[in-house]
Amino acid sequence: MIPARITEALVERFARSTLQILLVNHINHANEVDETFRQAMAKLRRVGVTLLNQSVLLRGVNDNAQTLANLSNALFDAGVMPYYLHVLDKVQGAAHFMVSDDEARQIMRELLTLVSGYLVPKLAREIGGEPSKTPLDLQLRQQ
Repeated sequence: MIPARITEALVERFARSTLQILLVNHINHANEVDETFRQAMAKLRRVGVTLLNQSVLLRGVNDNAQTLANLSNALFDAGVMPYYLHVLDKVQGAAHFMVSDDEARQIMRELLTLVSGYLVPKLAREIGGEPSKTPLDLQLRQQ
């Protein structure tokens, strides 16, 4: 998200709209949530825009529960609700960022112990040809 794109003209346009407006940010680490971002989100909240976030789980960036808890708390403090945490698509040149499904599930189970439920994003995967994101079962119950 580039906060400079949240101009007064855009905010005014949203304020005049009769539609319910929802904006999904793409932020992967709490370090991206700075004062400029918080101010931009405050402008949008004042005119009734619903603010969500989606992240990608990336090895070496946000692949532990504490980092994700910090992100969820920083987003919430900025008025943005964590919505999706995507496992990385298998794309050329990004294998070093890959986190396995089992690791992702374990991270999410740990995250559940660190933050309130409403701050836990849905763990999901994009599957080509599917009409929507596919949630990954956290396997919280013993089989």
